Amino acid sequence: MMSAIGLKDRKSFGVIYLEPSLTNGFVRMLYPNSPRHPRQKYLLTAKGQAMYQKLFNQ
Repeated sequence: MMSAIGLKDRKSFGVIYLEPSLTNGFVRMLYPNSPRHPRQKYLLTAKGQAMYQKLFNQ
């Protein structure tokens, strides 16, 4: 995700992009009880998919 938007600082990515996306329900964690899980992934929710469609499939 970071390379796709051109960021290198992991802390900034988390604060500016990831935390708000999680809080607002656009993405969810694959392993919500273990945020530092070695295979952690972030998945779009239905709300996130709707926003994606709205932004990129006009």
